[in-house]
Formats: sequence, structure tokens, C-alpha cells
Amino acid sequence: MKPVIVKAILAGLCVLGVSAPVLAAPQTFNTALPVAEGEFLFRQQFFAKKADKDPGPTNRDVTVLGSVSVLGYGINRDIAVFGVLPVLDKTLKVSPVPGTRVKRSASGIGDARLFARYTVLSKNGPGRSFRIAPFAGIELPTGKNRVSDGLGTLPATLQLGSGSWDPFGGVVATLQTLDYQIDAQASYKLNTEANGFRFGDELRLDASLQYRLWPSELTGETSGFLYGVLEGNFLYQEKNRSNGVTLANSGGTQLFASPGVQYVTRRWIAEAIVQIPLVQDLNGTALKDNYTVRAGFRVNF
Repeated sequence: MKPVIVKAILAGLCVLGVSAPVLAAPQTFNTALPVAEGEFLFRQQFFAKKADKDPGPTNRDVTVLGSVSVLGYGINRDIAVFGVLPVLDKTLKVSPVPGTRVKRSASGIGDARLFARYTVLSKNGPGRSFRIAPFAGIELPTGKNRVSDGLGTLPATLQLGSGSWDPFGGVVATLQTLDYQIDAQASYKLNTEANGFRFGDELRLDASLQYRLWPSELTGETSGFLYGVLEGNFLYQEKNRSNGVTLANSGGTQLFASPGVQYVTRRWIAEAIVQIPLVQDLNGTALKDNYTVRAGFRVNF
């Protein structure tokens, strides 16, 4: 099959909103591309996060292992709904006094998220699609938030959930072509109080470029596509509050660069990415991240 014919077919699929074999997607946030009407999208992602850059004297070392399951459903060509459920294993190693080392941990289901996305702008052309979609939802207190051990109740940052009902919303835009895709997102999460503790509100700005590395030319014999991915993630978080008192050693600004790869077929995607901190302007002795590694897959059915 000639490349020009392949391009025409794929362009038609993009216009119709069908799951075409070139639909790459960002790995650290959402996309504005549609979930076909009456179809489900399932995403499973595993991650490992390391944070041991402690500017304080207690030599804190935090490791978070987990998985995130996402199920999306296309109500129609404009509206899709999503449910997100994390499973977490958090471990803190700390030296409260010199010469000692204490390990504290919590494992189980984290706070689930429910949200809806609505496409307000859709412009399609030969080999090109541009969409803008606002979204809104709520984070539910499904994770345990009063876990304790022999030393007492675990710190709020080590709990599996916040105990609060936290609304969030934002907007995501996607430009898709046959050779590359660009996604950008802005979102805000309003954290509320539970158990006398309130995490600071969060502002996130994200961008992603997915560029087709292989095959260099589209042919009728190709069943899969390899994409190189580069994402940028900006996070600003306000300071936490405990019993009405602002915690000086919390909140701040972080900027991550996230290189990765994706292998894309018509119905499934395999992906991996690593988030590397470039800027961590955190308040006081707030613990800084080392890296986060993510890998997983997506399936349409």
C-alpha cells in the first residue's frame, strides 16, 4: 500500500474519532483526544518514586512504590468520564536522633479520583486534529488516613489518603498529526481539611511532545509505531496547614523534565518514562525528589 494512501486512511480515522494506530498520548497527565462513543479505555501504570534529598538533620529517605489504574468511557464523541484508583506502598526511613534509624510504612489503596472531560473545540483536517477539552472532578477519601505504628500516627505525607474531599479542574489541549503530537494541560486542585490537617492547594502546568521515531515512513506493512516522548511538568503547591497553623517546611515549586518512549498499535500502547527534577525551590526543609520512574500500558476495548 502506498504511503499516501495510508496517510489518507489514517487521517480519515482521526476525523471520525476512531482509535487509529498513531494515537500517542502523554504519560504524566491527560490528553484531549476522544474516547470513542461506547468504548472503554483502560490504563495501568506502575511507578517508583525516590526522595532522599533532605536539607534537614534527620536524613529522611522516602520510597513510594505503586500502581495507578484508570478506566475511561466515551459517553459520546464529546464527553468522556474517568475513574482513577491508586495502590500505594510508602516507606519512610528517618534518624530522629543521631545514631538511630527508624522505618515507618503504609500500604494499601490510596485516594480515588472521578472526573469528566468535555470537548469544547474540535478542528480536524487531513492528517491533523486539534482539540480543547476542560475537565473537572473530585478526589475521594478512599485511602486510609489514620494509619499508626508503634511510634504513633504516621505523618500526613506518609498516609495513604488525605481524608478530605478535594475538587480539581483544568483544561487540556491536543494537536495531533501523523508524525507527532503535542499536548498541554493546566489544572488546579483545591485541597480541603481533614483530621485538622490541610495539604496546600496545587497548580500544575504540563506539556508533552510525542514524535514518531519508527517507521520513518508510513507503509501498509507496519503494525506498530515507536515514539520518543519528552514531557515537562511544573508544580506549585501552597504550604500545608495543621490545626490552623501554616507549616513553614512545606510547599514550593518544582519543575521536572520527563523523557520516555511509547510503542503504539491500533488497540494498545506500551510506555515508560522517567521524571527528573530540574528545579526544586521548596520551603524550609521540605524533602526534595530524586526521580520517579513510570511504566505501563493502555488498552481500548
